[in-house]
Amino acid sequence: MSSSNRILKLGLPKGSLQESTIELFRRAGIRIGASDRSYFPFCDDEEIEVMLIRSQEMGKYVQDGLFDAGITGHDWILETSANVREICELVYGKSGFKPVRWVLAVPEASNVRTIRDLEGKTIATELVNYVKKYFKKNKVKAQIEYSWGATEAKAGILVDAIVELTETGRSLKANQLRIIEDVLSSTTRFIANKQSWNDAWKREKMENIAILLKGALAAEGMVGLKMNLKQSNLEKVMNILPSLKRPTISPLALEGWIALEVVVEEKIVKRMIPDLKRAGAEGIIEYPLNKLIA
Repeated sequence: MSSSNRILKLGLPKGSLQESTIELFRRAGIRIGASDRSYFPFCDDEEIEVMLIRSQEMGKYVQDGLFDAGITGHDWILETSANVREICELVYGKSGFKPVRWVLAVPEASNVRTIRDLEGKTIATELVNYVKKYFKKNKVKAQIEYSWGATEAKAGILVDAIVELTETGRSLKANQLRIIEDVLSSTTRFIANKQSWNDAWKREKMENIAILLKGALAAEGMVGLKMNLKQSNLEKVMNILPSLKRPTISPLALEGWIALEVVVEEKIVKRMIPDLKRAGAEGIIEYPLNKLIA
């Protein structure tokens, strides 16, 4: 493939995941600039051509080769039965770094206690195909209808129950809904068109992106610490420092002194630094991490 044809067509999610996805790419070293009205954002990597599209449609477009790769939820891959290659899992969302849940919910005052109580009832959801399979698996016959929005408001008024996406459950509780059971746990996935995956250049490009994205996620909530100390204080300092692996230690020009560098969780640094100072560490520097490649 000539250099002029080396373009990877990448689909990124438009909507709730858009901002967090663009931020993840920024921390991975790939800058993407998108305006509210544009579906074709600028990318500072000239080998990547980006288009924003709804997550619900991503799997189909990647499957059909309109995109070489894309980012979407595992839930929408299952919903559309998209025949794609999964490159890696990326655990992040609109409001946190944990899986999202599709839950079966009813009004708090409902007599429904289990899925079996919904025999012959009507359920509204955006995840129609998957929910139909879920009810069939549980041997419950019910009417599953597509919800075009405001799904939480329909429960107990227009339908008997809903299957809705939640990250924290706070919105369901605010709407006086009670969760019956979890239907599906989903995380974000980086996926590829199978033919594109078999192209050597595109495959390497996608693998490189995956390494950078996973590195950016691994660095979330982590910081680096550098410090100088006397060799004689090393054991005391080591007793304070948790780390992913053994810290990096190197000699200083001043005899008997060493430099130590380690990666730690940001949330514990404020408790550690005073203890490190008391243990003999000097010149302590805390710095942020964009990527952490294991």
